[in-house]
Parts: sequence; C-alpha cells; structure tokens
Amino acid sequence: MENNEYYEEDFFAKHRKDTKKQKKYYQSKDRSKYKKTNLEKKVTEKPLPKEAQKARVLSITGEKVVLDFQGKEYLATLKGSLKKEKTKNKNLIAVGDFVWFVFSDLEGQIIKIDPRIAELARVDVSGKKKQLIAVNIEQIFITVSVVMPNLKPHLVDRFLISSKKGNMHPIVLINKIDLLEDAEEKEKELFNDFVASYEKVFVPILTVSVTKNKGIDRLKQFMKNKSSVFAGQSGVGKSSLINATTSHNLRVGSIVQKTYKGSHTTTKAVLLPLKEGGFCIDTPGIKSFGVWDLQKQDIIDHFWEIKEEGNNCHFPNCTHIDEPKCKVKEAVDIGKISSLRFASYHSLMKEILT
Repeated sequence: MENNEYYEEDFFAKHRKDTKKQKKYYQSKDRSKYKKTNLEKKVTEKPLPKEAQKARVLSITGEKVVLDFQGKEYLATLKGSLKKEKTKNKNLIAVGDFVWFVFSDLEGQIIKIDPRIAELARVDVSGKKKQLIAVNIEQIFITVSVVMPNLKPHLVDRFLISSKKGNMHPIVLINKIDLLEDAEEKEKELFNDFVASYEKVFVPILTVSVTKNKGIDRLKQFMKNKSSVFAGQSGVGKSSLINATTSHNLRVGSIVQKTYKGSHTTTKAVLLPLKEGGFCIDTPGIKSFGVWDLQKQDIIDHFWEIKEEGNNCHFPNCTHIDEPKCKVKEAVDIGKISSLRFASYHSLMKEILT
C-alpha cells in the first residue's frame, strides 16, 4: 500500500513539474501582456492641450452649448470624436456638466466631459435610453402644489427613488400653500395625509407660497452655496419660485382653466448662477416621470417601512400585491402603513412585475 501511495505521489509531483513547464512556455508566447488594459488606457489618456479651459454647461439648444467660463458666457459645440462615443444616454452632454474646451474661430469646441458626481435622469420617450436632465447637483427640490395642479404622491416617490439612484439630496417643496384654506375637503385631506405620511418616513418637506411670500426666505437658505435643481409637473410654479429666490426673471405661465394644469413655459433646462453663491437649475415641467433603470430592489429599499412589515408575511417572497395572509396589507388596513405610500408602492411594483 505504501509503495502504491509513493508511486501515486510521484506521478502527481511529475505532473505538476510538467504543468509548470507548459505554463512557462505558453506565457513566453502570450502577447496579451503587452496589451493595455482599460485602466491603463485611462491612465495613459492623451493629455489635454495647454490652451484647454474648464467650464460648466449652462444650457443646450440643439448642437449649441452655452458655457460659463470665469463668469462669462461662451458658445461651443461638441468635438466630432465625442459624438461618436457609444452610450446608453440619449444626450451626450447635460446642463451642469463640467467640460474642457478650446477656442476655435468664433466659438469654443468641447474636447472632454468630466465624470459626473450626480445626475437627474429619466427614461426617454422610446423607453430604451437614459435622458439626462441635469448633472453635478447636490440637491433636488421635488416641486409640487397643494392644488392646480393637484398633489401627486406617486410622482413624488418616483423622484425620490431617482434622487437616491442619482446621488442627490431630496427635498419636497409644496408650493401654493395659500390656496389650502379655500381648497375642497378632499384636497385638504390629501395634503394633510401626504405631509403626515412622508414626514413619518423622514422625507424633508418645505411649504411655500410665492404669491404670499411665505417660506421664501427659508428656501433661500436651503439654496445658498448649493447646486440645486427644481423638478416637477408643469404649473406648480418652479420658475416663479426661482424668480422669488434669485435675481433672475424667468418666463412664467398660467393655469389652463379646463384642466387646471400648467402650460409649459420652461422648454429646456437652464443652469443659473446665484448671487449668494451656488447654482440652481430650472427644468421643463413633466406629465409623467419614468425612473431610469428601475429595479425591484430600488422600490423595496425606498419603501423601507413596507420592507420591515413584510418580514412578518406568511410567504417569504410576498410582493404584497395579490398574496393572502399579507401582513403589509393588514398594516395598511389598520393605518400602521400609509395608504398613500402603499398605493405608490403598488403602482411601481406592478410596473416592474408586468
């Protein structure tokens, strides 16, 4: 037995030696070690020309880009090679981007776009690409109104999920608070339920009125020395709020009386420097908002109170939609979980599962 074990061990020792010899032979023939990895390619990226200057994108119209460089505005276009880059984004450049450009004839040429630290993005109309709305921003004011147009909690939740995915701090900004007193009872009830439900899950909420100048000073403090973006439905008063808190004079629209919805006055995103320090971005109003790359886990993590209660469900993989013995639905029935939040959860989860 010992001899057999010896010969077996000797065989595998010899086999290991042969393997090492083969490995050395193939390594000597392998040319891949001379190829640059993606990381090495980034390190050895062609240096920028000495005359290149760093600027920030203020607005985009077609192929024309307005840049802020040392407090002055310059018109520029993207270099041809940048346009050829393959990307999942509908737009290669966005308002808020930091870019490098060189002067060429009467306008600048953008030769590099810096990596982004934050972004507000949505699904484009085709449903296949990411549409960048604004980038490199610290906070998003998810702007809604008490009435005209009506408060939509499910839209707020979409923006809240998008802000987390895009690395932004969200603040829900409720405008037209002066109209609450004369609102219908169901509108008052919706407002009160919304504030109570969302403050309970630690969503920051500011209530303001442009017409009565309520909460405007507080809003200014939130904006000071920060990069902010205002996003929400048409007609909620985003441009009016920016006018009230800054020295800018953006065009504002009125409410269409038949639908009580806002008309589009802002047709493109615009980055505006603030005298007190910082920037703000006004964005076009939207009717719907599709979260880019929305995953089931994004929804679960956002509705954390539903996730916690779901640990008590009869079925471990309960989606809290159609399953029996669901503890989440029981919690909704007794008021432990907000019915508004659950309705948003239900809508988003069905979107993923269907």
